Amino acid sequence: MRIEEIDKNFITAKLGEHEFNFREAWQKPFVLSGLAWFDKEKVWCRLPQASLPFQNDGIKALAWNTAGVQLRFRSNSSKIALRVSLLMPSNMSHMPATGQSGFDLYLGVGSRKTYVKTAVPPINTDHYECLIFDRTESAELEFTLNFPLYNGVKKVEIGLLPGADISAPTPFSIPAPVLFYGSSITQGGCASRPGNCYCQILSRHLDFECLNFGFSGSARGELATAEIIAGLKLSAFVMDYDHNAPTVEHLQATHATFYQLIRKKQPDLPIVMVSKPDVDLNPEICAQRWKIIQKTYREAVANGDDKLYLVDGRKLFGKKDRDACTVDGCHPNDLGFFRMADHLATTLRKATGLR
Repeated sequence: MRIEEIDKNFITAKLGEHEFNFREAWQKPFVLSGLAWFDKEKVWCRLPQASLPFQNDGIKALAWNTAGVQLRFRSNSSKIALRVSLLMPSNMSHMPATGQSGFDLYLGVGSRKTYVKTAVPPINTDHYECLIFDRTESAELEFTLNFPLYNGVKKVEIGLLPGADISAPTPFSIPAPVLFYGSSITQGGCASRPGNCYCQILSRHLDFECLNFGFSGSARGELATAEIIAGLKLSAFVMDYDHNAPTVEHLQATHATFYQLIRKKQPDLPIVMVSKPDVDLNPEICAQRWKIIQKTYREAVANGDDKLYLVDGRKLFGKKDRDACTVDGCHPNDLGFFRMADHLATTLRKATGLR
């Protein structure tokens, strides 16, 4: 990128012994993904502002969590600093602060990204800064920074060494985003860091933009959310809200209707239906839920839907050491999330046309 194309609106400040030029994360040529309405509305929210009054109270609050959000760019800066202002300090008892409020950095292009470092948020503060990348030699590299899963941001600044070049990242292999709609598990609870949420693992391995519509305890198959999803251009939609349907009866009343609204508006959209993974504590109830999801799928296929896929959530944690996959019998740890992503990858590859 030519130097005159770079946004020169930066603040110079020291972090430790090094001086950096700090730019806000929304500035070009940085590229934000995971926020479908940011370019238009300039707010750190996963939903459009006009839709919030029609959402339940949980979604109204959780929409401001930055699950699935990424910042991507190329640079030859040998050191990169991060300055963050969060919505709140870390306060979760069963999830690491690094997952709730941290950022993690990956290096590489396409599906060949590798983990570099996590920005560890201090306890009892909503501001922090750190050196998140540090090498002795400069070379042009591509960076991906994953945002917090269970916190929001007021301001994010990236510091590069004075004189360093910046340019836009390589486009995703899959041209349109994949959207995941579901529970606290979908949102990323309780990954140790943002890149280990199953949605982000899939985004990294298959190289697509992730729109994370995981809303802890609040994704109940409401049509107000289905309308938003149906209005987006997507490569695939993963329908994973079984866990948040409060009863079997609620799932029965909403599952087919939610699917049908989206299918009516997007007849060619690949849709992946998933049931909950943490079935061991209540196998009988979970079996009833699974039958409801199967019914929606089978009736749709019988009516000619050839863009529909079904994943049995009971298989997502695998067979061996299933009890090692969660922190509390419900929310996956990193092992659980990896197994979920590994199992779902085959189906998502088919849905998005990857080989």
